[in-house]
Amino acid sequence: MFPKWLIIHWRLLLVLSVIGGLLTPFVLNLYINLLTQTRRYTEIADVPEKPVAIVFGAGLWADGTPTPMLADRIQGAIDLYKLGRVEKILMTGDNGTPEYNEVVAMQLYAIDQGVPSNDIRLDYAGFSTYESCYRAREIFGIETAVLITQQYHLPRAVYICNRLGIDAIGFGTPDWGKFRDDSMRFYTRRELLAVVKAVVQVHILRPKPTFLGPFEGMY
Repeated sequence: MFPKWLIIHWRLLLVLSVIGGLLTPFVLNLYINLLTQTRRYTEIADVPEKPVAIVFGAGLWADGTPTPMLADRIQGAIDLYKLGRVEKILMTGDNGTPEYNEVVAMQLYAIDQGVPSNDIRLDYAGFSTYESCYRAREIFGIETAVLITQQYHLPRAVYICNRLGIDAIGFGTPDWGKFRDDSMRFYTRRELLAVVKAVVQVHILRPKPTFLGPFEGMY
């Protein structure tokens, strides 16, 4: 039999471990939000000039057209381009199968809005935020950029890109108040865990992307 004090000791440690595990995602999210606060913008007029805008994929409808979230991201890049705040746009997303091609859909959307095709580059293997940032630096040679995504996702995107060698700022498109509350609750909960994964990736594991390939350069 274990002494009563030892049983109480281990129970306390177990409770504290559980509490610590539950609090970790919230603490890391707060940390990354504070760390990237001065690098994130919600008003397009405030976004500094950068050579490149990086637009992250966010899904397609069954007919191959961008979802509303993705359309907002692309529109943000189009608006920055037309204002002269960026010179080039990198569309990064999922082209894991021939039938599903986010980046071409993103390119066509921007071309339809008047962006010349020679100012758009495509990253067909941006399967995650981490992989998109990694490939932007290693494959496309991007050293500084403005990242475009919804506000809930922007702190993590800016944090990852900065840690992978890109001097990144971000332009956050609307999310809460524009999209359904149940959808935003889902995305926000998922983001809590995604931030934990991001910290492990950039500080401990540093995994290679699914695909690398030869250097392409952005210009």
